[in-house]
Amino acid sequence: MSGSFKYGVSLYSYTDDFGTVMGLEDAFYHVAEASATGIEILGEAHVEGYPEPSSAWLDRWFSLVEKYRLEPTNYACWIDTDIQKRRDIGVEEAAAQLTLDLNLAKRLGFKFIRPKFGVIDDELTPHPVWEGATERVLDLAAKLDISIIPEIHAPTPIRHPVVEAYIDFIQRTGTRHFGLLIDTGIFQDRPLPSWQHETPEMRELRSGAMSFLDGIKVPVEQLAEVIDYTPFIQAKFHHIDEDLHDHNIPWEKVVPMLKSLGYTGYLSSEYEGVRDPWVAIEQVRRQHALIRKLEREYDQQHAAPAAVEA
Repeated sequence: MSGSFKYGVSLYSYTDDFGTVMGLEDAFYHVAEASATGIEILGEAHVEGYPEPSSAWLDRWFSLVEKYRLEPTNYACWIDTDIQKRRDIGVEEAAAQLTLDLNLAKRLGFKFIRPKFGVIDDELTPHPVWEGATERVLDLAAKLDISIIPEIHAPTPIRHPVVEAYIDFIQRTGTRHFGLLIDTGIFQDRPLPSWQHETPEMRELRSGAMSFLDGIKVPVEQLAEVIDYTPFIQAKFHHIDEDLHDHNIPWEKVVPMLKSLGYTGYLSSEYEGVRDPWVAIEQVRRQHALIRKLEREYDQQHAAPAAVEA
């Protein structure tokens, strides 16, 4: 029987709550209250004074990490390749931004960073600058013991040139500090409902360029092709009802597949549903309850006979 998952929460789950009805310690409290052990952040959104937080803020950060016994997991950052209208940024500029975020992530105790490079098409193909910039910071990543993990996010499926390029990069460089972050939104197999506050413009996007929001239905079996390169998973979801039924993501397929593949890394909740105040808190609790239930059921079904008898 494989080991257990680790459970975390991305503070992105609390978007609209954070900074309005929720402060930093509130967020830590609710992550811990869900029985999670890991906390994931977005650098620009959650680090006060980014990219140079004050000593007082840093002291508070570490006091909260200790108080709530949470492990910093993944630090999300951005490399805006189109920050100027007249030109794209070059490799050296992109590498400098990565260097800044790697060093800040290390100061905060993170083990992973997820860089989001600017994209060049609707399939989220990253700007070509990604490869040269990433290669320039691999030695620093190794020195800091941080893994760089770009995200595989809908509408990009597992079987795609973007994923192939990332794997080729790993094999060419031989690095142990670059991998994949799988976003479970790629397994979404049912459309999202029309939210109460959805505007006509949003509905038009959903029927066109953003149609992937209704699911690209990647077969969970394809995880086997990339699991060796995947040290971290964002557990994307949109709505789980009071009966612990997810209306969009097939966790009853995802969890057994991850267990069968021996995955024991983090499942970090990333809620992207209704943003009314406090809704995300209950939704994250439900997701953790659902995934833990499915994990227990899998472990019971695959327990060794001696363990079952005992």
